[in-house]
Amino acid sequence: MQKGSAMIAIILGTRPEIIKMSPVIRACEKQNLDYCIIHTGQHYSYEMDRVFFEELELPQPEYNLDVGSGTHAEQTGKIMFGVERVLKNVKPDIILVEGDTNTVMAGALAAAKLHIKVGHVEAGLRSYDRRMPEEINRIVADHVSDYLFAPTEKAKQNLLREGVEEDKIFVTGNTIVDAVYQNLEIAKRKVNVLKDLGLKPKEYFLVTAHRQENVDVKERLKGILKGLELIHEEFSMPVIFPIHPRTRKRIREFGLSLDGVTVNDPLGFLEFLQLEANARLVLTDSGGVQEETCILGVPCVTLRDNTERPETLEVGSNIIVGTKREKILEGVKLMFNKENSWENPFGDGRAGERIIEILKNKRW
Repeated sequence: MQKGSAMIAIILGTRPEIIKMSPVIRACEKQNLDYCIIHTGQHYSYEMDRVFFEELELPQPEYNLDVGSGTHAEQTGKIMFGVERVLKNVKPDIILVEGDTNTVMAGALAAAKLHIKVGHVEAGLRSYDRRMPEEINRIVADHVSDYLFAPTEKAKQNLLREGVEEDKIFVTGNTIVDAVYQNLEIAKRKVNVLKDLGLKPKEYFLVTAHRQENVDVKERLKGILKGLELIHEEFSMPVIFPIHPRTRKRIREFGLSLDGVTVNDPLGFLEFLQLEANARLVLTDSGGVQEETCILGVPCVTLRDNTERPETLEVGSNIIVGTKREKILEGVKLMFNKENSWENPFGDGRAGERIIEILKNKRW
């Protein structure tokens, strides 16, 4: 798979995908492989994401679809149409997708229908809650993939129980470990967010909340906001909440309020990663943040009723509390003085290299 022998197309559309694919992209660069990046623009236009690629010191995408927002069906259809057109032109030997977004499912389906090999990075995750659109996306992507790069043994077992052939599954570790280590080094050179916000290490809480099933339901969002107010009252420590545009919009639409919490505009990934690494505790409904906090040794309280990252619960870095205010406060009290002696279950930080080595050693 050196230059001129085979082509990899890396399809991504959201910032979490860019972050988690960054180690794979860097491994391709390091080994001088023939690859291209297709950016669907699922969350932001390419112009908005250009800075993000620059921030992480990644090459810019060769193809930008700018599909934008829409219903799940509308967005998925636009991505399939755009990806199919690019793949017919590029003619890659394999496409790589990562995670559980509409980009992942649409990219995998478009490639499979063109008889192009599909590799799914972070395969085998399951919440067993099909109300979540992400659960549908990852199941479909796994079952049309030819290479399933499972982050853990537990993810592999999920796939085997669903009838996926064992010779398609490779336990590689999770690329988020590589990404955290690599991007923290970049952050040290480029940003100092604690100084900018007047914060001291381990003397603040960090919050993220953006999931559709939380912020689009008034009672659940209200429970989260009231829970944050209780935490501020109980601990008298700053509660830092870089607020997602969707969440801000719903707070306004529902006529809700938030007192005693420091609400910030969304931060760049490097700033957020620094905040995360230095927080006393993180509250989140993000799957990726559950992993990142586990890797960073920071206790996590998850504002959901389930998780597709059960490894974090098993090692003790994370607990599930739902969205009721009293349960949120109870969970924070439980995790506040948690010793970060757990072992990171997501790998050694070489998943990106491992994925590329597996592909190099396979015969097309």
